[in-house]
Amino acid sequence: MVADKHSENQSEGLREGVFVNTYTHTLDSKKRLTIPSEWRELVGVPGRLLVLPGIKVRCLCLYPAHEITRRLEKLRSLSIADAKGRQLARTLAARSDFVPWDSQGRIRIKDELLEYAGLENVVVLVGAFDRFELWNPDRWKEESGAVDDPALEEAALYVGF
Repeated sequence: MVADKHSENQSEGLREGVFVNTYTHTLDSKKRLTIPSEWRELVGVPGRLLVLPGIKVRCLCLYPAHEITRRLEKLRSLSIADAKGRQLARTLAARSDFVPWDSQGRIRIKDELLEYAGLENVVVLVGAFDRFELWNPDRWKEESGAVDDPALEEAALYVGF
């Protein structure tokens, strides 16, 4: 019974989001994007995602609520007198979107964000462990480039694997 409880706890941790793999999907005629069912399971409840513009890259970053809650702890600790911190939070929040998915697992991201990332028809969904990203296929091809052994080694060392 103890081993079962341990396995259950490990599974629970994985459900909190380890987004891996790459998918290519299309926007439908209403500009909705289907999120892979495996990733919807990782998001959990509530079935919503926070969509932020990429920082220094033209993609969109999608975070599940539990990850945003963790990241917002620093924001919650800001003093009301921290004018710069509050302004930066407003800047980011004003350009973000909070989207639920429908019964078929589709989300509708606001046009402003789709335009920012250059998403028109085909979208590459890229797992990034604690989040996933949406990329224009041409930009993703440029960004991902050729992955060789030294690049994989450097990535593994950087993130602590």
